[in-house]
Amino acid sequence: IVKNWMIVLFLYLFFLVAYLTIFHILFVLFVWTYWKSIFTLPVQPDKKFHMSYADKERYENEERPEVQRQILAEIARKLPVYTRTGNGGIRFCDRCQLIKPDRCHHCSVCAMVNNCIGFSNYKFFLLFLAYSLLYCLYIAATVFKYFIKYWTGELTNGRSKFHVLFLLFVAVMFFVSLMFLFGYHCWLVSRNRSTLEAFSAPVFQNGPDKNGFNLGFVKNLQQVFGEEKKLWLLPVDSSGFSFFRTTCCFHSVSLCLFPRSQGDGHFFPMRALCEAQNPLLANEEQWEDDGIDEEPHGKAIQKEISCVLMHRD
Repeated sequence: IVKNWMIVLFLYLFFLVAYLTIFHILFVLFVWTYWKSIFTLPVQPDKKFHMSYADKERYENEERPEVQRQILAEIARKLPVYTRTGNGGIRFCDRCQLIKPDRCHHCSVCAMVNNCIGFSNYKFFLLFLAYSLLYCLYIAATVFKYFIKYWTGELTNGRSKFHVLFLLFVAVMFFVSLMFLFGYHCWLVSRNRSTLEAFSAPVFQNGPDKNGFNLGFVKNLQQVFGEEKKLWLLPVDSSGFSFFRTTCCFHSVSLCLFPRSQGDGHFFPMRALCEAQNPLLANEEQWEDDGIDEEPHGKAIQKEISCVLMHRD
């Protein structure tokens, strides 16, 4: 009898410790991601996107819209800017007096975190949704047993009945609402689109393209969660500091080096630069992503230079 009692006590303590450990891990990650989503400030446009005093004066003194567009186009030639307005002009912010970087907008504050959700804190926001979802699911699953007892009349304490019903109702309600919101953002990440781009496709020099920033599922994830996969599930910077060759180097043929190969908040790799010009390159890059074709290093550089030349034309 004593031996059986010891086994029961051991199992009880084991499940109690396991329950409390999982609960507090989810709770800490929930609070941590929420904190990072709130207090991580949005990325501000770099100084190079601001107009100089001479350019600003020239732009403001000009009354003809077509000439203003030419002035903005001249300034934008020195910048990695490839998206356009609906009429094909350079995206310019009259409030901030700067040329907008690609995918840059004045955003409204998200009521859930009282902060703008952008490139700098989108990973934290997604993790916050994920851990909130798991937290609600865990609470609902552990309370459901007592709800069954309440339903069958085994719970006689009136206060316990209220607590069980309230906790289960709130957990299930938030779980369902967060599930749809998290699923929608997972779809956006898989397509590499912002909420604005989901409703209105970004416009490039060749016209609108809803998949203009879509680099493939894996690279889309890396652009949000970084290249250090072991840190993807933690609300810390996981961008690493890798370099890559790019064809988007101020309209020149030179091969440049950029930190964070999947974007840095001001520059984003684009599928449209090469693929919109030559669909054969799109198929070739698709084969590379699937691991079917591995081209030599020299051929890759040659293709990069040809893409830039096509883009300049």
